[in-house]
Amino acid sequence: MAHYPDHLMIGVAALAATLFIYKFTVNRLVKHKLRLSLLFLAAYILVNIVVPLNAGFAATPDLPEGFDQQLRSLEQLALAAALINLFVVSLINPLRADRVPDAFPSILQDAMVIGTLVLVATFVFEDKLLTTSAVSAVVVGFALQDTLGNAFAGLAIQSEKPFRVGHWIKVGDFEGRVSEVTWRATKLCTKSGNFIVLPNNQVSQQAITNFSEPAVPTRLELDVGASYMSTPAAVKAALMEAFAQVPRVLKAPAPDALVWDYAESAVTYRARFWIDDFEWDDEARDEVRSAIYYAFSRHGIEIPYHIEVGYAREWPEPDAATKQRQREEIVGSVDLFSRLSDAQRSEIAAATEIRTFGNGEAIVRQNAPGQSMFIVCRGTVAVVLEPGHREVAAIEQGGYFGEMSLLSGEPRSATVLARGDASVLELDASLFRKLGAADPQVIESIGLAAVARRLELDHIRESATSTATAELPATFLSRMRKFLHL
Repeated sequence: MAHYPDHLMIGVAALAATLFIYKFTVNRLVKHKLRLSLLFLAAYILVNIVVPLNAGFAATPDLPEGFDQQLRSLEQLALAAALINLFVVSLINPLRADRVPDAFPSILQDAMVIGTLVLVATFVFEDKLLTTSAVSAVVVGFALQDTLGNAFAGLAIQSEKPFRVGHWIKVGDFEGRVSEVTWRATKLCTKSGNFIVLPNNQVSQQAITNFSEPAVPTRLELDVGASYMSTPAAVKAALMEAFAQVPRVLKAPAPDALVWDYAESAVTYRARFWIDDFEWDDEARDEVRSAIYYAFSRHGIEIPYHIEVGYAREWPEPDAATKQRQREEIVGSVDLFSRLSDAQRSEIAAATEIRTFGNGEAIVRQNAPGQSMFIVCRGTVAVVLEPGHREVAAIEQGGYFGEMSLLSGEPRSATVLARGDASVLELDASLFRKLGAADPQVIESIGLAAVARRLELDHIRESATSTATAELPATFLSRMRKFLHL
């Protein structure tokens, strides 16, 4: 009984240290792993209290021969396991931060504890315990060879780090965001919200595509056909315009377009662009395809049918005279042009084209240069002030915007976005220079009407920013005459 208090004091001291760290730390992983040390230390203290090993079990002759020695070895093994687990977990993990070090994931920490314990058992404990452990290990190894294979594969995955939790990966035919890597399996969360659990040995044998490394931005590609009648320069310019309309498309790295193939019915272009999260690749492709459709429509670029498909339109296309009459009615409905003659309105209508924009596309952007105005032919557009993206007005069919840029060449004062499909008629400043040369007084009357409308709109702007100031009509007319060379 001479050493009994020493054994008990070792266990009590180790238990006190473990409890202190358990209470001190905020790291949930540390708390979870220290429960194993607490369990082993409690068993160690209980054995030393209930069964005084050093007494040699003199009062219990019925115990099997060597039982006390085996129990002593198991007791020491429990103490060693508790202390090794305590030191590894406490030294590797930050105690005052709830995170796991990248260099030492949970599975690697477990391997370190087990490996150290095996070394201690090999070089410190008795041969009988080692023999029994070796036989048991062989039996367990044959019984759990698949589980152990997954465990070692998981250890290799954590050590080599081909991916991390949060990365978007593809393993074989399976694709998803990594949510967890355990001893046995890797868990992926798919775009449909389902979990895929892949055994680690299967993951280690497959080719892994990591969409989140070496850099977060991911490049996407899609092919689009354009008519042979459109030049590559015009098509590429329209594709760049479409990219600019999609917020998900990154400006850096910059998108680009390549002439990819001369197909049977179209020239195939490969549009390449970057997004910052692969999870939204389907949505990004949808938005880019939609923007390309509207951009091609505005620039008169046809996306051809397949050459083997014959088709006939069941509705007649409006002839040139009908289109001209429609544009004249649109121009005539604007109060700004009430002083113009029928011939002048006809001249304006003949020099314009109706352009269609999809929902959310920017028709003009605030502070961008401009020398044209727009009349809303169909749908609704929203006037938005930056910064803050504050919507201050909605312009419906028959309304107009951009007249100050048309008459004076000043930058756009707001961003205008399409709400749903919206068609607009664009009037260019070069046309009004020609009209002004023939009749300066008519153009000046348009300028006065534009100033009056601007004064009304300034009240709206002042509610969003304190920097808006009204311009005197005489000052504006002076700038307009200079810009239009009147």
